[in-house]
Amino acid sequence: MTDYAKKFMLLLMNEKCYDNYFVDFDLLNVDCSKALLSKGLGLGIIAGSVLVKVPQITKILANKSAKGINLFSVCLDLFAITIHMSYSFVSGFPFSSWGDTSFLALQTAIIAFLVLMYNNSLVKAIAFSVVYFAVTYALMGGPTPLEYLLIAQGFNIPILLLGKLSQAYTNYRNGSTGQLSAVTCFMLLAGSLARIFTSIQETGDQMMIITYGFSSFANAVIVLQLLYYWGEDTKPRGLGTSKKATKAKAKKSD
Repeated sequence: MTDYAKKFMLLLMNEKCYDNYFVDFDLLNVDCSKALLSKGLGLGIIAGSVLVKVPQITKILANKSAKGINLFSVCLDLFAITIHMSYSFVSGFPFSSWGDTSFLALQTAIIAFLVLMYNNSLVKAIAFSVVYFAVTYALMGGPTPLEYLLIAQGFNIPILLLGKLSQAYTNYRNGSTGQLSAVTCFMLLAGSLARIFTSIQETGDQMMIITYGFSSFANAVIVLQLLYYWGEDTKPRGLGTSKKATKAKAKKSD
């Protein structure tokens, strides 16, 4: 039983920290405490990522509509997630430091599929899926050298910002957040903030740390819009439903 317990604990910490805690009883070791917190937080983020975009997916399916969801933004987000996942996998970083991106990539691909299906056609949605999974295999399966992935990772920040801010502009133009899921957006913000800490602790990779910093900023912009436009889609149409429309009407009357 003790051996099983040790094997389980070694999933959360290295041998040195295990000895510090359970042999020397040094429970206040700062380095080991930070490492344990980072590992636990990373695994928690992965567990949460399994469902993080499910509310968004179910909202689209329930309404049979992808209204207000910017396909360009979704595709850029998917590209950034996929590059980050591929770079981390090929670099050999611990799964706890990037595993959430694998679930986020799958769910984002499903959202892109649904947006294409509802706004364009099923044929285009299927073609997109085939191309995406072929590209993902090329990135993670060995044909793509690590140095190319590092270059692509460097482009992630402007791509990520462009994608998120494109969605923010769509929200502003529509005067609402459409079919965006509040639960998903809040979880993405919380996850990106937590990933700054886990990246510092588990990888020390400056590119990953900076990327998550900008990701947190972009996610915060969307969350602030959700709060600002809260309830706009539930108001009757034709009665000056959006804050943007109300302001424009007031300015015109002046």
